[in-house]
Amino acid sequence: MPSAMKISKGSLLIAKPFLGDPNFERGVILMCEHNEQGSFGFVLNQITDLFLGDVLDETIYQDIALHLGGPVEKNTLHFIHRRPDLVTGGTEIMQNVFWGGDFDAVKMLLNLNTFRPEDIRFFIGYSGWSGGQLEEELKQDSWIVSSTNSDFLFTTPPENFWREILRNMGGEYRSIAHYPIDPRLN
Repeated sequence: MPSAMKISKGSLLIAKPFLGDPNFERGVILMCEHNEQGSFGFVLNQITDLFLGDVLDETIYQDIALHLGGPVEKNTLHFIHRRPDLVTGGTEIMQNVFWGGDFDAVKMLLNLNTFRPEDIRFFIGYSGWSGGQLEEELKQDSWIVSSTNSDFLFTTPPENFWREILRNMGGEYRSIAHYPIDPRLN
């Protein structure tokens, strides 16, 4: 059963509708690291009004949207991609999904239109938990743990991500996908 999955690098954390934290409302977080010292990852489905070129000194010719990776260190820039053949130095976090790598190469490849926008996601900030904190939140039934593949991760529109991942999980999760943001308005 997906909710009983153990958290590991590459897992998805899906916020339950009643989580109560505005930073993660309907959030889906890709876990990049999880160990006894703590956990961190990126919210996959929160887009900002900024583009990559807005936060760099260099010109980027493609309009690449920035996602809000989480509430921690919003002055940092991170990226995940699925092109290790073009970008060296990344850390594999799940099959065909890499975190980081040679950022100068990424900028050059974007400007040459060699790197397609659907093969990369940029984040400002990240989501982080101290050692044991995430396990406590799981005991409080705040999150669903699941998994996905790189195609779903990179091609699903962010505004549909939470609902689609739950629908794909089926069963009781399919019902959760239809849960209203504010049930009082039903």
